[in-house]
Amino acid sequence: MEEALRELAARLGAALTGRGWMLGCAESCTGGLLSSVLTDTPGSSAWFAGAVVSYTNDVKRDVLGVSQEILDTVGAVSRETVLAMARGARGVLMADVGVAISGIAGPAGGTPQKPVGTVWIAWQSPDAVSAEHFQFTGDRQAVRQQAVREAMLGVLALAERFDAGN
Repeated sequence: MEEALRELAARLGAALTGRGWMLGCAESCTGGLLSSVLTDTPGSSAWFAGAVVSYTNDVKRDVLGVSQEILDTVGAVSRETVLAMARGARGVLMADVGVAISGIAGPAGGTPQKPVGTVWIAWQSPDAVSAEHFQFTGDRQAVRQQAVREAMLGVLALAERFDAGN
């Protein structure tokens, strides 16, 4: 999986460079794995602005601007939270595109409503925003790697949508 992630990151970097876009990330359950995969790509400083690893709700709220009301009502692992995180990442990191990941990687922490493997990912560009729920399987590392893969694929989809519109 690691080689596939590296290849995907290289494709993503080429797509972002071709559009002159900078990417900013907000990570929770992946704990910086997305940022690590991206920065393993030579030349990533041309298209990767940085990341906020917002493992606690305090960081989600105080750095990324997720409202306390959202955290209290729907929780950190929710559509509303990742949408706010993606918007916050774009703002804090002065990026064209933001991607945010929040989930339950396990092995503990799941509930019947949000079992281990539950992950929400959001993507935001100046003219598009989306969020998607995933239910990944496997151990902690497998969940994190699948989340990173889907996050990168979503940014590629934004870039392709941009191309189709121009």
